[in-house]
Amino acid sequence: MSKKALVIEDDKNIAELVRLYLEKDGFEVSRAADGGEGVEMFRAFSPDLVLLDIMLPVMDGWAVLREIRKLGSTPVIMLTAKSETPDKVTGLEMGADDYVTKPFEPKELMARIHAVLRRSDEPGVKKSNRLEYDRLVVDLDSYELIVDGRRVDTPPKELELLFHLASSPNRVFTRNQLLDEVWGFDYFGDSRTVDVHIKRLREKLEGVSDKWSVKTVWGVGYKFELTE
Repeated sequence: MSKKALVIEDDKNIAELVRLYLEKDGFEVSRAADGGEGVEMFRAFSPDLVLLDIMLPVMDGWAVLREIRKLGSTPVIMLTAKSETPDKVTGLEMGADDYVTKPFEPKELMARIHAVLRRSDEPGVKKSNRLEYDRLVVDLDSYELIVDGRRVDTPPKELELLFHLASSPNRVFTRNQLLDEVWGFDYFGDSRTVDVHIKRLREKLEGVSDKWSVKTVWGVGYKFELTE
């Protein structure tokens, strides 16, 4: 069965170009021209992948991404003319899986699409794992983070990063190792991506327990440290 892609893009020329490349690659493609329509089509179409512009009428891409993340962990690639670092960081913090800046080469876009889908299909993130520590549950079966008995909304990639660290307590991972093992060997981003996700995780976990913590190993990387 072919995979389904939803393109939420108001520029007809760009949307048509992306559609042609996706269909040539065997995807079933639907397109929405504004954010409100995009959310409705996401619910009705149940895509395997979303390509999402930021500057959209009705609802902007940030609002659409928030709605998508309420509904599940479907891979989302932000597709936008904005290239400033704060916009990229915002997208990653909100749970986007990758970020492509216009103008782009269609072949690069397709490479990123395949990389994102491979990562989401990897056995290591098959949503059938659960870790429990003092006042902390990381559940990849339901994609939930439970902190001190309360569910904390967490973007999928943040949850996967925490799970990866906590699966090997006290082991130090370099930023490049985490990019390779959580995002995938063919991820096009840089090590700042890891720092952004660690920062957001610490905000959620600060002061919860004195039995574990997410530690920085200066000059090396990060670890999930158990103190007892």
